Amino acid sequence: MAAAPIAARRRHVRAHHGREFVDEYEWLRDKTDPEVIAHLNAENAYTDAMTADLRDLSEAIFGEIKSRVQETDMSVPVRSGDWWYYSRTLEGKSYGLSCRMRADGDDWTPPAIPDAAPGEPVPGEEILLDLNELAEGHEFFSLGAASVTVDGNLLAYSVDVVGDERYTLRIKDLRTGELYDDVIADISAGATWVGSDHLFYQRLDEAWRPDSVWRHAVGKPASEDVRVFHEPDEAYWVGVGTTRSEKYLIFEAGSKITSETWYLECSDPTGEPVCVRPRERGVEYDVDHAVIGGEDVWLVTHNMTGPNFALGAVPVGTFDSVDDLRELVAHDPKVRVEGIDCFAGHLVLAYRSGGIGRLALSVLDGSPLDDGAVEFSELEFPEELYTAASAGNPEWEAPVLRFSYGSFTTPTEVWQLDVATGERELLKRQPVRGGYEPSDYVATRRWVTARDGARVPVSLVHRADLDMSRPNPLLLYGYGSYEAPIDPGFSVARLSLMDRGMIFAIAHVRGGGEMGRAWWEQGRGLTKKNTFTDFIDVADDLLAAGLTTRDQMVADGGSAGGMLMGAVANMAGDRFAGIEAVVPFVDPLTSMLMPELPLTVVEWDEWGDPFHEEEVYDYMASYAPYENIEAKKYPQILAVTSLNDTRVLYVEPAKWIAKLREVAGGEEGGTNGPFLLKTEMSAGHGGVSGRYAKWRETAFQYAWLLRVAGAA
Repeated sequence: MAAAPIAARRRHVRAHHGREFVDEYEWLRDKTDPEVIAHLNAENAYTDAMTADLRDLSEAIFGEIKSRVQETDMSVPVRSGDWWYYSRTLEGKSYGLSCRMRADGDDWTPPAIPDAAPGEPVPGEEILLDLNELAEGHEFFSLGAASVTVDGNLLAYSVDVVGDERYTLRIKDLRTGELYDDVIADISAGATWVGSDHLFYQRLDEAWRPDSVWRHAVGKPASEDVRVFHEPDEAYWVGVGTTRSEKYLIFEAGSKITSETWYLECSDPTGEPVCVRPRERGVEYDVDHAVIGGEDVWLVTHNMTGPNFALGAVPVGTFDSVDDLRELVAHDPKVRVEGIDCFAGHLVLAYRSGGIGRLALSVLDGSPLDDGAVEFSELEFPEELYTAASAGNPEWEAPVLRFSYGSFTTPTEVWQLDVATGERELLKRQPVRGGYEPSDYVATRRWVTARDGARVPVSLVHRADLDMSRPNPLLLYGYGSYEAPIDPGFSVARLSLMDRGMIFAIAHVRGGGEMGRAWWEQGRGLTKKNTFTDFIDVADDLLAAGLTTRDQMVADGGSAGGMLMGAVANMAGDRFAGIEAVVPFVDPLTSMLMPELPLTVVEWDEWGDPFHEEEVYDYMASYAPYENIEAKKYPQILAVTSLNDTRVLYVEPAKWIAKLREVAGGEEGGTNGPFLLKTEMSAGHGGVSGRYAKWRETAFQYAWLLRVAGAA
């Protein structure tokens, strides 16, 4: 049997606030050190050896995923200007093609575009980008921006071929196919056109923070680009984009809890931005441009009247106080207002109620605001647990609303709603090959009372014919950070788990956004432990209900959810047969004490600031997974990471696994672990690139989870 790699122990003392922590694996941080690379390669070899028996199962699951996906497929065309834009995938190709076709007058019915035969052009189709060609010769590839000018003549696109989320931007003339000499390197992913002569983009500082917006004049060298907007505060990220009306360019500076918006008229792209409302700590607001009763107004989503946000309106320009806003949607402690989408003739409100994201429509009839012009009606859907979102609506004058719909059991659908009549048309349903029947699966919502009385929603999905009178293998997934909800969604890959008798469960723990702003507030900073205890309480409830057993339950989470996995392993590892942690944030205190690292300062509003505050330091030290490993029994653990991840550095899981082996054991043949580390050596936070590589990675992870849970 293979021997686990043993990392060298080199004394390093972290001293802060008079506290000392001896970290003997901190040397693993230097990825330019050949010894570090050798250790990661040894870990990969060990993981390969310890999972060699999974190869057949992993290959079978990969084959199942591949067999269920319609490999040659295309998206529903989206109307923008005089063109229909869409993407294609081709069997055997890892990446897609970006395409377009001429639109015909005022027809908003997407054209029927035939499948592309290999090597054969489709009449009338223009291929804007073949991502397979762009990815050729690179182990990793990611497309960032793909933005076309309003006149349809120029395309700005950006690529990352390393995985570190620093992109290089190029401009392509779609009339000739010519690539311009313009090259802008080391920038954020996005690109925003104002007219055809000016392109706005974000630059990154040394900590990977988008800290500034720059204006590029087409045809000029990047050295002549002008910095238009700069945010010196390291807690703030900067964004830029145009309103759907193409009338205003919007600059946003925001931390986790505070925001500020500036604007510029697109007719004057070289002008000076104007601040809508100066920042005020703890106040978040977002603006979009609407025309109501012939008047240009900002629709303002804000938290100035309560934590769950409200919607107000004010004439375009600046405002000082919430009293300046005309209230359109009042604050409601049970409803989280998430945003507004503005069109020439209608508005779409996104909000969250009862743990489910919802949409409401308001049709504008030309009436002024004072006459009650804005009245929202909720769009109704047939399932209890679903996800609906406005999507694919670039046109300001669109008479239709495009939205997506899906659930745990319903493959993703694209619908079009006629705003004038209310009629809905199904444009596409995600194809699932092999005879998928939604009725073969069932999704339910369970409510678990946490130890402090909070009611935690839990989603359960499984085959309808599964015998629920006895315990079954169960995968419990969790995230619980950044006010990010884990909404109902369909997964082809997940069928391979459920068809083997596994229950898929999601614990919608505090720190997430499922139940409104308060749900996040109760799971961040000095209340972060609620995230972990909620997850444990859900696990205990599932065990007590007889849905599973400790030998059959496995846990899974990634990124901030990986921190959850690490904390749960320390606090209640005995509830689980195995725990998978993907790009896991398991050494958070060390990271939050290093302001020079990517994302550290901007994250202090989420986790607290241990660099300056002793109370926060002590609180984080009490739960940080890496620092709280004990000499006790742990379940099997699989940590998956990427060498070029800039969000959660590979060193965190590398140190975690090394210390687990040191303190808790875990050698094969013992009663603990084993503890496995798998590092992608050419990837970033999102893991490997290319759909086939992603399917293989998913198949491997699912095979491991199934084996550990006794389902394979």
